[in-house]
This record gives sequence, structure tokens and C-alpha cells, in this order.
Amino acid sequence: MPDPFDALRAPSQPVEPDPLFAAELRDNLRRAVLNGADMTETAEVRSLTPYLVVTDARAALDFYVEVFGARRRSDPIVMEDGRVGHAELAIGDSVLMFAEEFPELGIVVAPAGGPLIRVEVADAHASAARAVELGGELRRPVADEGHGLSGEIKDPYGQRWLVAQATPRPASGATPIRHGEAGYFTFQVPDDERAKAFYGAVLGWQFSPGRVEGGWGVEGSGLQGGLWGGPGRQVGWKPMYAVDDLAAALDRVRAQGGQAGETEQQPYGLSADCVDNQGIEFWLWEQPRS
Repeated sequence: MPDPFDALRAPSQPVEPDPLFAAELRDNLRRAVLNGADMTETAEVRSLTPYLVVTDARAALDFYVEVFGARRRSDPIVMEDGRVGHAELAIGDSVLMFAEEFPELGIVVAPAGGPLIRVEVADAHASAARAVELGGELRRPVADEGHGLSGEIKDPYGQRWLVAQATPRPASGATPIRHGEAGYFTFQVPDDERAKAFYGAVLGWQFSPGRVEGGWGVEGSGLQGGLWGGPGRQVGWKPMYAVDDLAAALDRVRAQGGQAGETEQQPYGLSADCVDNQGIEFWLWEQPRS
């Protein structure tokens, strides 16, 4: 039997906007461009973009910014009844979209066991800990599963996340970091928030939460690095140099009048905090042996 609603179905037709509205919109855009007004950053939507349903979109915005280092792309679209109909964030080079529940339209939070979304972060331990601090649930502790650190959390708004920190590897065709070369840097500043605002505006740097207070991963092309703010440390650049044999390198530091700290095991190899014979701080790093 034919569907009786087929007779009512009509193709979508474009609607001409009100001429006065269109003219006013064009004039507003023209003046905004000519006067240099702040523009909403256009999201780069990729072939696959997650669109989530959450119980509280406003709180979820803050949660994802705090935990994943997300960046706000625009103001949320709020419906007449106060519910958020659309919100958008950038996480790394990807876009995340979400809205609140609209049961009358069949838009509801997925039941337990719904989708699990993987998100790459600079420090999986720190992100998972921050998620718990903000009311999330740690479903699987962060651990190294042989392909980098990862753990599972559930946010307070009904979504499950696989928080992952991939083991750094040289890019395809790139030359591995050799003995004596700088493999990482930390930019130490008195005030990390002021530095983030300044260098974000000047150089376009983007930041993700680190594993220490005042610490931030610097995201972008070029040498991997971090920003660390707060009193009590030397201000300026603190590089990390690769060495073939950390123990032997530390002996050479001491022999030349420098100071060598204790060897520490890190997810990325062995490291030690050092000071040269002129008081300049640096790290030495022995990469994991393959």
C-alpha cells in the first residue's frame, strides 16, 4: 500500500529572504570588513566530523576547553526555549559539533555503551585527571598499550572519550634526531596566561594543557615544544638535546664544571635536568632504543 504521506511530499525549494533583511545584512558585513571588526573563525569541516548530543552544552563547552585544550569557534546557537541547538569547537586540526537534547525530534543522548571518540592530547594523564576534577568518570586508567598512552573517560554530559597520547615518531621520510641536536624546547616565562595571549596573537601558536601547573604544549609546525609559566625558574628558552648515552653525557657535564641532575624515566626515553658552567639550564635526552 502506498504511503499516504507521499502525496504530501514536495521537493525542497530555496526561499528568497526579505529584501530589507538581505540589504541590512550585506551592509553590516561590508562595514565589518572595512572597519576591521573581529570575525568568527571559520571551522574547517573535514570528511568526517562528530556531531554529539549532550545534556548541557554550555557546561560541555567549558569542559572540552579545559580537558582537551579545545578552542571556541563561534557563539552557540540558542533556540527560543533556551536550549543550545548548535555549538562548535576546534580540537587540534579537527572540528567537534554538538547540541542539547531535543526528544521531540528524536535527538537524545546515546544510551550507555554509545560511541567512543578518540581525541589526541599533549598529555593523556593530565587530561584524564582534569576530566575527573571537573566531574567526569575515569572508566579506564591511562596506560601504555604498545602504541602510545591512552585511557577512557566519560564526561558529565553523556559522552565517552578515548584520551590518547601517541608516542612521538619522526615524520615519514624525516631524519631521526641525532646526537647533539635539539629535540624539544620549553619556553619558561613569568606568566603563562600573558605569554599564551601574546604569542598566540603574534605567532599563531596554539596551546594544549600540560601535565604540570602552568605548563602548556605548543601546537604547530616545527620543533616540538612547551610553555611553562610561574615564578622561581629561569626565564627564557630551555632546550632538550639528544644524546646517544645519557650516563656518559652526564659525566661529561660534571667534568666541564656543569651540574647534572638525576636520570628520570619518561614515556619518550631517559632525561636529566642540567645546568652548564655559565648557569644556563638545559635537558639531556636519550631516546628509546628500537
